[in-house]
Amino acid sequence: MPTWFQAAIFDVDGVVVDSPHERAWRDALGQLMETSWRAIRDRTTYAPERFTPELYHAQMSGKPTMSGARAALEYFHVPDTEERIEQYGERKQQIVDEILAAEGVTAYADALRFILAVRDAGILVSAASSSKNASRLLARIWLDTFAEEQGLHYAFLRPELALLEVFDADVSGRDFAHGKPDPEIFLTAARELGLPPSACFVVEDAVSGIQAAKAGGMAALGLARAVDVDVLVAAHAELVVTSLDHVDVSALSAGRLARKAGAPTAREHRHAPPSRCTSETDFPS
Repeated sequence: MPTWFQAAIFDVDGVVVDSPHERAWRDALGQLMETSWRAIRDRTTYAPERFTPELYHAQMSGKPTMSGARAALEYFHVPDTEERIEQYGERKQQIVDEILAAEGVTAYADALRFILAVRDAGILVSAASSSKNASRLLARIWLDTFAEEQGLHYAFLRPELALLEVFDADVSGRDFAHGKPDPEIFLTAARELGLPPSACFVVEDAVSGIQAAKAGGMAALGLARAVDVDVLVAAHAELVVTSLDHVDVSALSAGRLARKAGAPTAREHRHAPPSRCTSETDFPS
């Protein structure tokens, strides 16, 4: 059995990129309730203010599109749920496309720094998101530009290097038989990297993702950007941070998920806003 981490498996939305999905799910349901579903609105428990970030992260985050749609509609007791799932999922995707076309994609700077440092340490990296948008988002983030702006220098960097190209595997957006918290997506990533699950750790911001990592026999690094620290701790993540800058990369070679010396705990740092880098509009097409 390996005694050090040989691979890092990353969720994408909310971990690497500032995902438009929560906003799109919220707006899509609001639009449907004001238009084609107006006649059934009074038969639901839906109200715009009830679609909270806590709801999204507890019920929908990390799940495939149709599973996320079902979770929201069941939560609000929308009648004829199964007949409405596809329409809701399609409207949400339309809004995602509109947001990306208008605003581009924005990545979290700490995530890019962490991925570069992990890759430089000789650790393989994989993307594993339930979202079918994940791969195209990663393909629109240019690491050479980011590294130059940050004053970072790595031998593997080259001009016009997209983040997607840095990953050794990408299993995002596939139609798996089971979504998170089932570990199928993470086990597939480990298999495509040619490694046993015990040699991998997963970086996740959703409870369902932490549960999937643990069910697959992998270590879990919880990233509490938008969720309460305690819910990821309760899901048994080995380490919970609010910024990936706080993770000790050197400890990975010893098979440990550890906080850097002097870094604040997640509870101490949880009110600090995350640092975002630039959107695609600042990069070459």
